[in-house]
Amino acid sequence: MSLSVDGATVRYPRSSVERAAVDHVTFTLAAGQIGVLIGPSGCGKTSLLRAVAGLEPLAAGRLVMGERVLSEPAAGVHIAAEDRRIGMVFQDYALFPHLSVADNVAFGVHHLSRSERYARVRQMLDLVGLGHTAQRLPHQLSGGQQQRIALARALAPQPELLLLDEPFSSLDVDLRERLAQDVRQILKDHGATALVVTHDQLEAFALGDVIGVMNRGRLEQWDDAYSLYHRPASRFVAQFIGHGVFAPAQIVACAHGPCVHTPVGELDDPQGCPVPSAYPQGHCDVLLRADDIVHDDSSPVKARIERKAFRGSEFLYTLRLESGEQVMAHVPSHHDHHVGEWIGIRAQVDHVVTFDRAPA
Repeated sequence: MSLSVDGATVRYPRSSVERAAVDHVTFTLAAGQIGVLIGPSGCGKTSLLRAVAGLEPLAAGRLVMGERVLSEPAAGVHIAAEDRRIGMVFQDYALFPHLSVADNVAFGVHHLSRSERYARVRQMLDLVGLGHTAQRLPHQLSGGQQQRIALARALAPQPELLLLDEPFSSLDVDLRERLAQDVRQILKDHGATALVVTHDQLEAFALGDVIGVMNRGRLEQWDDAYSLYHRPASRFVAQFIGHGVFAPAQIVACAHGPCVHTPVGELDDPQGCPVPSAYPQGHCDVLLRADDIVHDDSSPVKARIERKAFRGSEFLYTLRLESGEQVMAHVPSHHDHHVGEWIGIRAQVDHVVTFDRAPA
C-alpha cells in the first residue's frame, strides 16, 4: 500500500522549543518500497513515524495510505492508531517473555481460526528463517533472532504498512548491517511497504529503496542512496552523508566547457558542472569527498597527514594542504604513512558538487 505525506506538521504543546518537531514534510512511498528516515538526534524522524502510526496528531498537513485519508486536521479527520492497519517494530522488540516464539507471532491474529492461525505462524517463521524456534522462549534467542521474531509478529496480521523504529539499535555493530540486509530481503519477499527510522547511514543504505534526510524538523532530501551521496541537495545533506569537506573554488570557462579551480587542481564534470555565472564571479564552495582524493606520490599537490583512522582495508586520512585547506582521503591500508608526513595527492572527481560560498 502506498503512503503519501503532504505538508505533515507535528507540534508538542508543552515543548519549550518554538519550531515544530516535524515541519511541513512531504514525500511519497510507493507500494512495496522501503523508505528510511535518517538524521541527527532530535531532527523529528521518530515524531514523523509516530504521526504516521497515529500515535501523534498532526497539527497540519495530510497523511494518505492508498486511497484512505489517515489524518487531515483541516478536514477533521484522524483515524485511530488501532484502525490504520499499520504494523510496528520497536527498538526493544517488545516480545512477551512468558510466551513461546509461536505464541508471540500469533498474538495479533487471534481473529483467525486455529488452523489458519497455525498456518500463518508457520508461514511467518519460515519467512524469517526461524521455523525451528517455534517452541522456544524469547530469552533463548540471540538479539538478531529476537528482532526477526518481532518482524514476523508485525507482519502476521498482514498490515498495509510496516513501521520500524531504530530496529537494530540494541544490536552489536557487526550484526547491524548484515541483519539490515536480511530484513530488507524478508520485506521484499513479503511485498511489504515499510518506513524505517535509523541514525545509522550503513543501515539506511542497506535497507532503503529511498532515503529521507531530516534536519530540524524538515526533510532536506528524499532520494535514493546514490543521489544523496553524489548529488546532495543541500550543504547539510552533503555534510551528513559520508566523509568530505568543502573547499573554496571558482568556476571558470575552459576550452571544453565550465570547470572548477580548486586547491587540489582543476575539476570538470561535463554533465553536472555549473556555468561560471551560477555564482558571483564564479566563486563557490566545492564538495570534496574522501573518495575524490587519490594518493599519488608523483602529484605536485602535497598534503600533510594530520590524523589517520584505520578501517581495515583502508585508512581515512585527514590532510592539510600547503595552502591551508583541509581535505580527507581514503587510502589503501598498505600505504601506511605517519602522522606529520607529507604525501602527494590528486583529485579524481566524477561528480562536481558546488554550493554558495559559506560566510567567512
